[in-house]
Formats: sequence, structure tokens, C-alpha cells
Amino acid sequence: MITARETLLSVKYAQTGTSTQGNSMGMREMQARAYEKRNAQYLLIKAPPACGKSRALMFLALDKVIHQGLDKVIVAVPQMAIGSSFKDTNLTENGFFADWKVLPKYNLCMPGSEQSKSDTVLEFMNDKDAHYLICAHPTLIYFFDKLKDKSLLNRTLVAVDEFHHVSADNENRLGGVIHSLMTETSAHIVAMTGSYFRGDRIPVLAPEDEAKFDKVTYTYYEQLNGYKYLKSLGIDYAFYQGQWTDAIAEVLDTHKKTIIHIPSVNSRESTKDKLNEVGAVIDTIGKNLGRDNKTGIYTIQTPDGRKLRVADLVSDTESGMQGTTLAYLREVTNKDDVDIIIALGMAKEGFDWPWCEHALTVGYRNSLTEVVQIIGRATRDAPGKEHAQFTNLIAKPEALQTDVECAVNSLLKAITLSLLMEQVLAPNIHFRIRQNDGQNNDQDKQDDAYTITINDDEAHLSKTARQIIENETDDIITQLLNSSTEVANAIVTGDKGTNELLLKSEVPQLITKMYPDAQLSDDEIDTISEIVVTILNLKKPYKLVINEKPEPEPQTGGTPEKPLVPPQPGPTGDGELVIDNRSFLNVGGKFINLDEFDINLILKVNPFQEAYDFISRNIDSTTLRTIQDKVVAKRSKVTEQEACLLWPHVKAFKRNYQREPNPHSQDDYEKRLAEVLAYVRNKKAQSLGAQRS
Repeated sequence: MITARETLLSVKYAQTGTSTQGNSMGMREMQARAYEKRNAQYLLIKAPPACGKSRALMFLALDKVIHQGLDKVIVAVPQMAIGSSFKDTNLTENGFFADWKVLPKYNLCMPGSEQSKSDTVLEFMNDKDAHYLICAHPTLIYFFDKLKDKSLLNRTLVAVDEFHHVSADNENRLGGVIHSLMTETSAHIVAMTGSYFRGDRIPVLAPEDEAKFDKVTYTYYEQLNGYKYLKSLGIDYAFYQGQWTDAIAEVLDTHKKTIIHIPSVNSRESTKDKLNEVGAVIDTIGKNLGRDNKTGIYTIQTPDGRKLRVADLVSDTESGMQGTTLAYLREVTNKDDVDIIIALGMAKEGFDWPWCEHALTVGYRNSLTEVVQIIGRATRDAPGKEHAQFTNLIAKPEALQTDVECAVNSLLKAITLSLLMEQVLAPNIHFRIRQNDGQNNDQDKQDDAYTITINDDEAHLSKTARQIIENETDDIITQLLNSSTEVANAIVTGDKGTNELLLKSEVPQLITKMYPDAQLSDDEIDTISEIVVTILNLKKPYKLVINEKPEPEPQTGGTPEKPLVPPQPGPTGDGELVIDNRSFLNVGGKFINLDEFDINLILKVNPFQEAYDFISRNIDSTTLRTIQDKVVAKRSKVTEQEACLLWPHVKAFKRNYQREPNPHSQDDYEKRLAEVLAYVRNKKAQSLGAQRS
């Protein structure tokens, strides 16, 4: 049981209550911060689940229509089920000047063809008495593509929920709509997301477009620190041997309100029989006493006699009861209405169940966006709820424990940074199981080798580039080591900044010099450079594999997320750990090696299911602040002279405003003071560390 096990990552919060406490207009802290920016034409709100982004949009939309002269508001959500977040809401009872009301005919989050919904959107645009419409992302895209006169949207606010579905890639249709709105119309845009990163190298917005947005950043830490009831968040990675159905009893606490996500049928953890897996989960909970056909809820009696209400969103796809169960879950208003939800691909993004205490996910999720969204299901504030838990139950990989420990620590760093609303390029980690088929596979013996996979589907490599990659990387490395003493010393010692220097300068220049007649494209030079730098970072032998037909990545909300293109180093063999040594955090428009954030969050390893369970240090407010300081310091270039000059101003700011300067502030002066504060703290930490050593 989770209560009897130490958690991998534990974050404690101050319980100030400020993030859920309303002001004189009924606005929470984040909503008031967004409302201050109500006159912005383009507004990007980066804030975690449950902090009230939907209601913040209502405040903004009503002001733009009633006070700013806009005629129409179109709210686009990724899934129809999320449309309920924008249902009619009485705002005047808490002090606002108007209520949020949407005519039923213009709530398009319901079954129907995109053609008919697009016709309804056009009808809405010409209806002088209608101001607000709700639809799904595909409806907005379909309508916009069919609209011949884009100027019809000039006096319209387009609000896009879960904005991380947007991409600057030319093939991303939703991203194309946003860019066209900004370049072809005078429409206003409000973009909202709880995870402003995609996990790949493609930015959400092109830099020139993003620069036009006013921004409101409200971190997970600010939100949770201001909760009234929730005190702590825990994150745990537990590895098992055998089948997950035999291990789940050890991580499932039936006393906790829990969402269980079983593995995808295409994952290695899956038994390929999702219905039997659901049955195994129910057997773990207790005895099935039957199902209520009006609600779709099962009653399960536990061994100690408790009767639990369980929602099955997996088998429902076969029985036709899914709509009934979902309708019931959308109307849940009482803590005792449901105890456990079993899901496959649902109950993640935008799913609202405030009493959820534990998000238990089976099978490794290599999408950091998905992990953050799942964690968000458990981090809503609710009476009687003091602790929220995310547990990822993963099959033990056939890899060295030290390698797995390194991978988990990278994941913890990436998750922690994402809680601070930084744009993270997810570590490319795959926990794979070696298949034991009883045959002697020579590849299984190559335990000391790394495999670097190049997805030629995206790299589009010429024959010359392939020849260089497959046969001549050692020659490039030899030439590089002999190019200068400074470069050689930096490579050997692993000085900070070496990778960036090699990638941006030394290696591309050397390739151009070595192959003057090869006619290599810039993309090919970049690909070869990345592979060379990856090899330099490896401590074991390697081999190169060019994958011409990579498996398609899963799609979310109809917008394809491209896989991380090379490199993908890791132990070879079908089913071993694959970890990208170049795990990056995008700070200030450039990629910084995540390994430079020398934070070890793992304290010890405990045995679990003949495998292991990683136990971490506590992540408290001081630790989160320290991590944020490191990020801010990476982003800025503060000198000691400037720090001494501005330090009195930092102290004056704290004294006058009773808070520290915000590194996410739109005010350049306040932002610089925050960077000075981070610089001073880092210097102090380095000094204390030197004294202890």
C-alpha cells in the first residue's frame, strides 16, 4: 500500500489558501493576474490544471465583448468532453459585472459532422444576438479552412484551450490557424495551457509569433503552495518483474480515490487483452457485486467489507456504456459518488475529479506532456485531501540499475522543471523489456554497446550523408581531437558548454572543411554534428542504425507530435534501456544540457517485486526555489558588479511589495531584479558548498 511505502518525490506546500481564495470580483490569484492583461490582443496563459483557466477565460471574454467592442468569442477545446468546463456560470454572485452564458445551439461539443458544425459556426458569426461559442479544435480548423473571407473574424476573440496542441511546424493545422489569425486578421487570441512544451524540438509558437504575446505564468508550485487542503505531492517510479497485474496490488491503496490508467495495448507492459486486465484490477480491488445500468458504476466489495464505486472506462467501449458512465462522472458533486476509475486513453487531459488522490499509471509514458497532464488529475484541492500521488508502475528493463537510476533522476528533473512552467525537451528514455524467446540472440550479448538510431524519415539523408554517418564518424572525431588543444581538453574534461560549442561551431565547421565537395545541406550537417557529439558523450562502444520507416508516434487531439530525431543512444538489444544523453531544457530560446543541472533527487533504492523502487530526497519549497534560481541563472548573464549595484533595489522591491521579484514578470526591471536575486543565491550556495568541502 502506498501509505506503507516511501515515495520517490515528495513536495510539501505552505497551505496559504491564496490560490483558491477569491477577490472582490470572485477571481482567484491566477485569474486576477490574467485579468490585469485583459487589454492585450494576444495573451498566453501558462498555468497548471485546477487553477481556474476556464473561468479566467470567461472573465476575459466578457470584458472584451462588453467593454472592448469585440462581437464574438470562439472557445476551442481539444476534446468534446472538456467543453463542460465552459458551461454557464453565475459570476455576478461573487462580484463580477456579468454572467457567462452560451446558447445551447452554439455549444458544439457534441456528436456531429465537422461540416454541419462548421455551418453552425458560420451561422454564429452572422447572428447579431449571439456572442459566445464552444467547439473542439477540429471544428475550428475545419471552419477556418473553409472560410473564404478571413476578415469576418476581425472582431472576434479566439481562445484555444490546451494550447500545447499547437506547433510551429508547417504541418500542424491548428498552428497554421493561429499564425493566419495573427497575420491575416485583427482577431484577439487567448492561449491557455498547463504544459507549455511539446516534448520534442518543435516550439509551440514561432519566436516571432510568441514575441507578440503578453504572458501570464503561474507555476504548479504557486498553485499548490496556495491551496487550502492539499499539503504534499508525491511521485514514485516502481519497477516490477513478470506481469503488471501481479504487481498492482502492492501500489494500489483502495482507501485512496484513484485513477488507474492501464497500459496501451501496443506497449510492452500490456498483456494484449485489455478486458482481462480490467478484470484483474477489479479482482485486486475485491468482489464484483454488480453494475448500475443508470450510472454505469460497478459496486466492488473489498476483502475488509467496504463497498467501493468503480467506473470502468475501458470495457465500456465494448459494452456501449461509456457514454452513460462519462455522463455520470461529469455530474459528480460528492466525494462518495465514485472511488476508483479505470481508464485507458481517457481521464487525462482536462478531466476534472477534484477528490482524486492517486494517479496510478501502468506502463512508461515517454510523453512528458502526458505525464504532467496525468499528475494534474490528482493535484486539485478538495476538503479532506492532504496528499496527492502519482505512481508509474513499469516493467523492469534489462539494463544496469545505475543506468535506470540515471534515467529516473533525469525524469524527476524534467518533471520538476515542468512544475516551474519551464519549456522542457523531454528526456528520450524508453524502458524496454528484453523478450526471452529461448533463442540464443547474438545481439543480446552486445551489452556494452550503444545504439544510435537516425530516423531518415525526417532527416532526409542523401547517399553521401549516409556514407559519412555509417563509415566516417571516427575520422571526424580524430580530426576534431587534433584540431586544437583547447577543443581536445574541453572534450576530455567535459567542461560545461562544450556540447553547445561543438554543436554550433566546431563540428559543423570541421564537416564543411572535410567534405567541401559533398554538397551537404544544413540539416544534414546538423544531423551529423549531433551524432558526433553524442558519440563523444558515450562511455561505451556504439553502433549506428538508420531507421528508414520509424513507427508512427501516437497523436493527441488530432495534432501529430514528431518524434525526437537523432540521437537516441542506449544499450542495444530489443528491450533494453534507451536514454538520450542530450536531455535538454529550453531556456531563453536555446537548448541547455539537462545534465548541467547537477541535482540528484534520488536518495536510495528499495527492493520491489524482485526489482527496485527509487526513493528520492524531499523536494520542498527551498529546493524548488533553488531549481528555479538555477534556471534563471542559466537564462540570464548577471555580472558581480551589476549584482552589487542592484542588490539594494532587490531588497527595496521585497520591502515595498511584500514579495520577491518574479522571474516571469512582463516588467523588464522586475525580471532583472529576479535574475540578480537568483545570481546572489547561487553564489551563496556555491560559497557554502566550498566551505563544506
